[in-house]
Amino acid sequence: MSQDGRPEHQRMLVMGILNVTPDSFADGGEHFAFDDAIKHGRQLIDDGADIIDVGGESTRPGAERVSLEDELDRVIPVITELHELGAIISVDTMRSEVAKAAIGAGATIVNDVSGGLADPLMAKVIAGSQQIQYIAMHWRGHSRDMQNLATYENVVSEVKDELDERVTELLKVGVSPEQIILDPGIGFSKTAEHNWELLRGVERLQLLGYPILIGASRKRFLGELIGADIPGDRDHATAAITADLARREIWAVRTHSVKPHRDAIEVIEELYF
Repeated sequence: MSQDGRPEHQRMLVMGILNVTPDSFADGGEHFAFDDAIKHGRQLIDDGADIIDVGGESTRPGAERVSLEDELDRVIPVITELHELGAIISVDTMRSEVAKAAIGAGATIVNDVSGGLADPLMAKVIAGSQQIQYIAMHWRGHSRDMQNLATYENVVSEVKDELDERVTELLKVGVSPEQIILDPGIGFSKTAEHNWELLRGVERLQLLGYPILIGASRKRFLGELIGADIPGDRDHATAAITADLARREIWAVRTHSVKPHRDAIEVIEELYF
């Protein structure tokens, strides 16, 4: 605690995305092969990633689910190798079996875009691993259906309430408050305007009392704003969001590129903290 009784300021973290998939929206196939995945993981580390988020299943709109076996085959060898390099690893999965195997391979964070709704056993796995942090994202359905569920009267209030409901259910199963991180699910069952409203209203989400992760990197709503059809051309727009979130002391951002975001955060740190 600081002398005035407030929590000590902590620099916002950067979670680097490592998609071991052939079909993710921004980089599908680029790091699908094991050697390519490890090479990119090393680059994320060199660029200053605080966490590497390894995922083996695309959650882009309309994506079909992969089998459990394929997901395990994609992510576990990569997590094992990067853990041996000393990286802090998050596994991006909705499956309790994958989460359990990833924890065994060295992951210390489970990033679940369904917030435990896709697999009723996920919360029990997290509750049984009290040293693991758990990111519960706001979610209303799988990729094939999610954009049909983007209906809100007040998106910030409804996302906040639905995240609060997930926290209540997680705590009932035995997940500790210290394990929980929340994500409002930018782009998941949200229109472009919903995404902007959530970003503008992020302080209201912070009132829930849990760390907040934001994943806006290269998403379509940014491309619509700046006229960038190619996801990689949206990095500067994403870095602008990162700078704003760093000023508002969000816990972390999840990004495809790392160095521009670390640079943006360093500028905000110098200006305000």
